[in-house]
Amino acid sequence: MSIKDRLVPQFFKEMRKYSRKDFVNDLTAGVIVGVVALPLAIAFGIASGVSPTEGLITAIIGGFLVSFLGGSKVQIGGPTGAFIVIVYGIIQQHGIDGLAIATIMAGIILILLGVMRLGSIIRFVPYPVIVGFTAGIAVTIFSTQVADFLGLQIEELPGDFIGKWQAYFAHMGTFSLTAILFGLISILIITLTPKIHKSIPGSLLALIVLTLASYFMSQMGYARPANIGDAFTFESALPDFRLPDITWAKVQALVPSAITIAMLGAIESLLSASVADGVIGSKHDSNTELVGQGVANIVVPFFGGIPVTGAIARTMANINTGGRTPVGGIVHTGVLLLILLFLGSLTAHIPLAVLAGVLIVVAYNMSGWRSFVAIFRGPKEDIWVLMVTFLLTVLLDLTVAITAGLLLAMLLMLRRLTLCSQVCLLNANGSDFVNPDAPEEAPIHLPKGIDVYEIGGPLFFGIASHFEEVIRSIEHNPRCRIIRMRRVPFIDGTGIQNLQTLIALHKKQKIQIVLSGVQPDVRRELEKTGIVELLGEENITSHITEARARAIAFVREQYPNEYPTAS
Repeated sequence: MSIKDRLVPQFFKEMRKYSRKDFVNDLTAGVIVGVVALPLAIAFGIASGVSPTEGLITAIIGGFLVSFLGGSKVQIGGPTGAFIVIVYGIIQQHGIDGLAIATIMAGIILILLGVMRLGSIIRFVPYPVIVGFTAGIAVTIFSTQVADFLGLQIEELPGDFIGKWQAYFAHMGTFSLTAILFGLISILIITLTPKIHKSIPGSLLALIVLTLASYFMSQMGYARPANIGDAFTFESALPDFRLPDITWAKVQALVPSAITIAMLGAIESLLSASVADGVIGSKHDSNTELVGQGVANIVVPFFGGIPVTGAIARTMANINTGGRTPVGGIVHTGVLLLILLFLGSLTAHIPLAVLAGVLIVVAYNMSGWRSFVAIFRGPKEDIWVLMVTFLLTVLLDLTVAITAGLLLAMLLMLRRLTLCSQVCLLNANGSDFVNPDAPEEAPIHLPKGIDVYEIGGPLFFGIASHFEEVIRSIEHNPRCRIIRMRRVPFIDGTGIQNLQTLIALHKKQKIQIVLSGVQPDVRRELEKTGIVELLGEENITSHITEARARAIAFVREQYPNEYPTAS
């Protein structure tokens, strides 16, 4: 089956059996999800350092492409809180063009991951790394909303975490009671609404009620909190096509950011799709989903948008309101487009403190603090990975955090693997040898001068040198060494190099090496690298009894005077 045949968007699969009932369900779900997505798209746009228009454009164009070309039935795409930190940092350092270039590059990376069928790579990201950077992003999102929530008068807010809090404390005297009141009420509405009626989106209700309250306050001559119109100009029109200024120097500088966007987008999208699968009893195509996400991230920047990914909250809203095919996601983008074109000017009256309240709730829900705390009850290695990822996400940036978290996780995993892998001397100087596979059997007798070693675990760079040290530490020099490899599932380049060096050294010392219980995969590596030829086919055996027979035959042949009756 060709790649083209395999990477079929879910939309086209669903259209083969689509019915009127499906459309009614998707239409209802799409309208509700569009309403739910409105305040989030606006809030994510502003928090990311762009305007509310860009947030909506991302949700419209990106959301459409994710539903139309993705591999999930119910995934809703758009801007998410996870990208706020990255987008804000890129804009500060490289400007809007830099963000567009990084997002386009990330889209290309996502498509390549999908085409190369690497959608399952998400499984190899350690859980503590995911929890750590997710919690770090949540803390960072919260820190970006303090100024609007408290109504602080700060002309230019620093980009780094510590700098932000220094600015907050320095300007704490400029707080606004009105802004704080609006922010607190928005949080109360968002958290209490689901307890009253689950189908009513609390964030939208808070936005409508408090925007009306702010408008009437201004009309009655009372001081209102700062709103979107005080800081941004909202355009109720279709976006223009924008070609970013792409240079080779910018591309080189933005490679780390592009990789971070792609990696985070892949993780968030596939996690969201996996959670959705568990709810609706379906299975998404992870590779097609990555391709759809990639196309969305390539197209959106040309219209001023920011990175796109699967949004778990909106995806669950789609499921809970009856959406079961990608048509629901497409309808939701149509609703947002109508709002942009005909009701966009009304968003100017939305108080910034209300949006701050929305994002604070998003940050809390995103923090996963229960999972964070639970990791502290597990292995200490996981705690180290969690804390390093979390602190670097908060204090530096996500690129450094994910890289460091993955590197530390791999090093600790190798350490665990090395501790689990053992090299031991089972028999030396003619002592009887008890077969560990059958301890009830009589001990196996080996004549003096034949040693038996066992390697338990993979023979890789973490254990290969230890294997050599163990052999070199033996004071006597035997005539033959049997090395049991039945528990060696794989061997890497370092293990092969050490084995080659060991064989060459033993040949000089006229000591024969016999390998026992070599697994098929390991044997293929030994054949490819010439070790079988170097050692001799007869000296690579399948079982310890065969290895014993070969060792005894060797010493009888080479040293007949010393082993006249060897058996």
